[in-house]
Amino acid sequence: MRKPTKVLLHNDRTHDLADQLKQRFPTIEIGECNTYENLPNVIATFQPDVVYAIRFAGSKGYPVAAFFAENGPRWIANGGAGTDHLGTWDPKRTTVTNAAGVAADMMAEYVFGCFLHFSLDVPGLQADKTARIWRPRFVTPLKGKTILIVGLGHTGRSIAAHAKAFGMTVLGTRMRPTKMDNIDQVYPSDQLLDVLPQADFVAVSTPLTDQTRGLIGQNEIDAMKSGVVLADVSRGGVIDQSALLSALQSGKIAGAGLDVFETEPLPSASPFWDLNNIILSPHCSAVHDQWEQDSFNLFLDNLQNWENGDPLFNIVDPNRGY
Repeated sequence: MRKPTKVLLHNDRTHDLADQLKQRFPTIEIGECNTYENLPNVIATFQPDVVYAIRFAGSKGYPVAAFFAENGPRWIANGGAGTDHLGTWDPKRTTVTNAAGVAADMMAEYVFGCFLHFSLDVPGLQADKTARIWRPRFVTPLKGKTILIVGLGHTGRSIAAHAKAFGMTVLGTRMRPTKMDNIDQVYPSDQLLDVLPQADFVAVSTPLTDQTRGLIGQNEIDAMKSGVVLADVSRGGVIDQSALLSALQSGKIAGAGLDVFETEPLPSASPFWDLNNIILSPHCSAVHDQWEQDSFNLFLDNLQNWENGDPLFNIVDPNRGY
C-alpha cells in the first residue's frame, strides 16, 4: 500500500491552508512551519515529499539550503512566480513549480496605473489642487502610442491585452520570438537595443536569470526615447539601478513605476526615495486580496496531478529561470 504523501506548508499563515488541504486530500499528512529559522529542522524531522512555500519575510535569511538538503522534498511548489531566490537546483532530484499567471492581470493593472499616473500628469494636478490653482493642463493619451514589453510570459501577455484595449501599438521581446495575440511585432531578445527607440512606454516583466541580469543598462537607456515612461514589475537586478537613477534625475526617463529593487526592503538612504518622478512600491504589484488563495488553488490542482501520477504543470527550468 502506498504511503500517504507528506506535504509541508511553509508560510506565515498556514492554519487555513491546512484545513483546505485536509478537506480536499483527507489521507495526506500535513506539516506546518511559520518561520525561516525552524524550516531546516522541520524538513529534517518531518521529511516531506512536497513543500508549498511562500517567501513571506523577504529574501534575507531565506532557508534555501533546507529545501535541497539530502533528505529534502521531491517537489517544491513556490507560491509566487519568481524562483530566483531558490538559486539553482538539480531538476532530476527536485522538481520546482511556480504560480506564474496567478497575478498577471493585477500586475498589468499596476503597470497601466503607473503609465496613467504620468500620462495624466497626476503629480501636477495634485500640486495645483494643494495650491488651489485652477489652470489649463494637457494630458497625454495612450491611444496611438507604442509600448515595448520586455518579457512575454503570463504578465507580459496580460500587459499586451490591456495595451490593445487602450489602442496602443504593442511590441515585445522574448528569447524565442513567435507570433502572439495582441502583439504587433515580437522580436528576439538580442534585438532589444534596436527596438527600444520606438517605444513611448516600456514595461519590464522578465524573470531574473543569468541572462537577464543587467539586461537594461546604460546602453539600453541611452537607446530609449527622451521622455519615455517605464514600469518595472520584473525583479531587482534586471535593470541597472545606477543607470536608471541617472536617467530619472536627468529626465531622460520622464517617469517610472518601480515595484522591484536590487535590495529589498529599499534602504532608507537610497536616493530613489528623493525622486519626484517615480512611483515606488514595496514589491506589491501582484499582491491583492485573492492572490494567495488563487496561488494555493493552483497548488491544490497540481497536487491532484501528483497524487494521480500525472505530469505537473508550471515546472520551472532552473537554467531558464521560468
